[in-house]
Amino acid sequence: MHYIKGLDHYTFEGKTAVTFGKFDGLHCGHGRLIRKVKELGEKEDAASVVCAFDMNQSNVLMTKEERELHLENEVDYLVDCPFTKEFRELSAEVFIRDIIKGVFHADFVVVGTDFQFGYGKRGDIHMLAAYERQYEYELTVIEKMRYNDRIISSTYIKEVLRNGAVADAGRMLGYSFGIAGVVEHGKQLGRTLGFPTFNVLWPAEKIVPPKGVYLCRVYVDGRGYNGIANIGVKPTVSDEDKVRIESFLFGYEGNAYGKEVMVELIEYVRPEQKFSGKEELKKYVNRDIEYGKRYFEIKE
Repeated sequence: MHYIKGLDHYTFEGKTAVTFGKFDGLHCGHGRLIRKVKELGEKEDAASVVCAFDMNQSNVLMTKEERELHLENEVDYLVDCPFTKEFRELSAEVFIRDIIKGVFHADFVVVGTDFQFGYGKRGDIHMLAAYERQYEYELTVIEKMRYNDRIISSTYIKEVLRNGAVADAGRMLGYSFGIAGVVEHGKQLGRTLGFPTFNVLWPAEKIVPPKGVYLCRVYVDGRGYNGIANIGVKPTVSDEDKVRIESFLFGYEGNAYGKEVMVELIEYVRPEQKFSGKEELKKYVNRDIEYGKRYFEIKE
């Protein structure tokens, strides 16, 4: 997959199947769009393209780097489109003429039922259908998906994440919510207490679920390990405010410092607490580890 930052750097002039959106997190609804683009690309000998509007948002479900990882083997091009003032003020027809056809040379356009574009959001699926013949593309409109009788959306997923319902979030995403990051050198407190951990800084722009302990699965060196993780600021032993996720992995032996890992959250266990000291902290962490062993049916 080619990862392109900015429309000016997209230079492919062949035929394409393209979809547009914010793609803040790649949930099951987005998956439908992407699968259709991929299907059309393979069937019609066209390049499959995802154009993601870069809104520079905070509290996102997925960082740009994570989005790139998720789409790596799915489409031919991922294009980040900065949502600049100039871009926002394009009229809807100019968007069709200059972006859909002018930049992407689209033969196929795939969007959801609520897709809007152009200045004042005056463009929609009806306008795209009206201009199909003039600009020589084929429009496919994909229906929304539902979960618990609500339309799956980034807003809905963030809502359930804020309540700690990571399993529900995972069902709507189609994969477990988590983060990708590099294992850092911490204060090695876990090692001194008898449970060495993977320490990864939580991305500043990414939504943080309730701070606390979670069951998790961590992928390192191409292999997955079950474990427990704590998201938070370690109030018992630290006064810094940077959020980190620390994971204890069952069965892992080795040195992971500096390695890229993926940490997926499976179930919320308990909130983060400030304990009276290291001994009380150790007691609770041992309880968490025992709970994890029972959950994952790990035999001694």
